[in-house]
Amino acid sequence: MSTNITTEILGEHPPLELIAADLEVSTTWIRLGEGLVGFGEWRSTSVKGKNRFADARKWWHEQLATLKIQNNVHGSGTGPILFSSFSFDPSEESKLVIPEIIIGQRDGKSWITWVGDQRQPEISLLADSDQSGTVIFESGGLSDNEWKIRVASAVEKIKKGELEKVVLARDLIAHNSQTISTRNLIAFLTKNYPSTWVFLVSDLIGATPELLVRLNKSLVTSRILAGTIRRSGDEVGDLALAASLAKSSKDLEEHEYAVRSVADALSPYCSSTNVPESPFVLHLANVMHLATDVTGVLNDSTNPVDIFLLIASLHPSAAVCGTPTKIANSVIDELEDMNRGRYAGPVGWIDSLGDGEIGIALRSGQLSSDKKSMRIFSGCGIVAGSNPEDELAESQAKLSPMRTALEIRA
Repeated sequence: MSTNITTEILGEHPPLELIAADLEVSTTWIRLGEGLVGFGEWRSTSVKGKNRFADARKWWHEQLATLKIQNNVHGSGTGPILFSSFSFDPSEESKLVIPEIIIGQRDGKSWITWVGDQRQPEISLLADSDQSGTVIFESGGLSDNEWKIRVASAVEKIKKGELEKVVLARDLIAHNSQTISTRNLIAFLTKNYPSTWVFLVSDLIGATPELLVRLNKSLVTSRILAGTIRRSGDEVGDLALAASLAKSSKDLEEHEYAVRSVADALSPYCSSTNVPESPFVLHLANVMHLATDVTGVLNDSTNPVDIFLLIASLHPSAAVCGTPTKIANSVIDELEDMNRGRYAGPVGWIDSLGDGEIGIALRSGQLSSDKKSMRIFSGCGIVAGSNPEDELAESQAKLSPMRTALEIRA
């Protein structure tokens, strides 16, 4: 049996500015300067298939059974942590990682968790480093024009009544002449998109604004985004755009499908839920979204609901798939001409008590094994009122966080 120790540490430096025991950063989950950064890998595995969420639960509990946990900090996110990045489609591999060392920070408190009986690992400030190399971008599965044709085809299917909404994704390939620094990408995203959840799990990196599910004791929260408009860069102009987004029948329709799918998925497990009547406009650095926070309280039953069951019930939501789900999935298979991998899948962390935060892997990219190229993704919700040219512009805006991070940092 291995010892897992958590103890408070002093200092005001954010976790990403620190380095533990000269290990590489392996996992992150950071928002507004707080969160979790993992170093090295104590254990890792992959799961696959329709039972991947249950298999992940089984593996996590098997690992916990081998640990003698000594936690002097307590609270959500302390102690041993499982970082997970699930595939969008069950036929693809999902990744599970338990870091060797974790540094966490929340509400002014910092802590370190490590596996082993040795003394606390050495912590030091990271020295600044510059990324070198030249980045070249090329089309992924479809060119811009080809993707617009697929959007038009999806709109036609919706107008014929085959389905109500489908989310079509696209990809772009970035090639760098030098190794891409994951830490520099994470640093750029946390600085420029602070209100998103910036994640790294098994070389999938991104800054997602969408929270699939947070479980804190019995309180469940989900942030749904659907309906997007690109920012103008002018404060007055952006206020006018936000007002138009809030009144857009096309975007409100898209948003309603997404909220309804989440509320319906949570209702069997909750004694009460709160679904706001209308969305708010979430302002990000590059775009604005219609957003709704759905909350609920889990049923007090003899068969307790855990976060793995909630993830399985919520994924895929209409925000990343469409409505009805099965038909939308088949349209995605027909039209996208690419493998999503872990893009648009659940990503985040789970602690030993079952609490956790799981986002949707949006605004993200997958590093190649040699770390010299990255496949970046974006997706758009298509409804009857969608226009292919507008959807292309929206997809380009959603590629911007990762594209800019690669251009500036590489």
